[in-house]
Amino acid sequence: MRRLPPLNALKAFEAAGRHLSFTRAADELHVTPAAISHQVKALESDLGAKLFRRMNRSLQLTDAGQACLPGLRDGFDSIAVAVDRIRSKTDWNILTISAPAAFGARWLVPRIVDFRTAHPNIQVRIDPAIRLMDPVRDGIDVVIEFSQGDYPGRQVQHLFDQEVYPVCSPRLLSGERPLRSPADLREHTLIHFDSPAGDPGWPNWQSWLRANSVAEIDPNRGPHFTSPNFTMQAILAGHGVALMAELVVENELAAGTLVRPFELPYPASFSYSALTTSAGSSNEPVGLFCDWLAREAARYVREREARIHEERPTPPVTGVTGDSPGRLPPIQRSGEAA
Repeated sequence: MRRLPPLNALKAFEAAGRHLSFTRAADELHVTPAAISHQVKALESDLGAKLFRRMNRSLQLTDAGQACLPGLRDGFDSIAVAVDRIRSKTDWNILTISAPAAFGARWLVPRIVDFRTAHPNIQVRIDPAIRLMDPVRDGIDVVIEFSQGDYPGRQVQHLFDQEVYPVCSPRLLSGERPLRSPADLREHTLIHFDSPAGDPGWPNWQSWLRANSVAEIDPNRGPHFTSPNFTMQAILAGHGVALMAELVVENELAAGTLVRPFELPYPASFSYSALTTSAGSSNEPVGLFCDWLAREAARYVREREARIHEERPTPPVTGVTGDSPGRLPPIQRSGEAA
């Protein structure tokens, strides 16, 4: 807990030190010169140091006064800026969001125009998460996290789950060393997309290989990247296989520029979540954004499920039962084998 002298005493000293005059400080603060002198003496007593040399018709700062004045001046300037922001409400509606770079580029930024159109008075600032962010410590209104979801002491809004699985260029499925099973990874380069924020729970090859009983592979070999863009370029160029979240690669999978060499997801559950503080969640811009984010996330999940359903192959009809429609089996002629 901070132990500070009375605010009025600090204000009196700062004004007197800036003007080097009790009289002009009194005019600025709308008090008498005697009141300024009294406050300064009280502050000197509290600090145990003289702040002024009182001359016949002037004041001079002592070494202690010179050391103290710049910090107080900056502090009062910061207070004035904060108060002006609240009074004018010019910056009151600035919304600061931290998000993983891939989530921001591929999901949030393409959709944020709808939020800005609905709320033109809210200024949105999106920063890429370069470390594990915290709403309180970092002064951020909303933190988007990709992890296994343990956020003690924070308001958490679950957005949607994510599968993580190996992906590669389709060129790796053929050639001299075709990638057809997890064991074939011994002949291919492992590309590592490491957590930009240093999250120890981030997807990694060691966990995937162990879960799928793939031995005799060094899980740390191959290039390491902390940028999703760098990682994607390496995969698209056919340099190797990487573990990626579905959101990051869904467009490339749909276009056929990337493929899943085998249907083996990561052995842990991941999701995107929005983190705020209890105080932040009651802030109107934060509340409006979180409501919008929840609606967009729900719509994304519905569209994703519909797309998966459309892409799922329909099993062939092998016979007809009852009145169910279907293709009739071929008619067998006498003497033909069934």
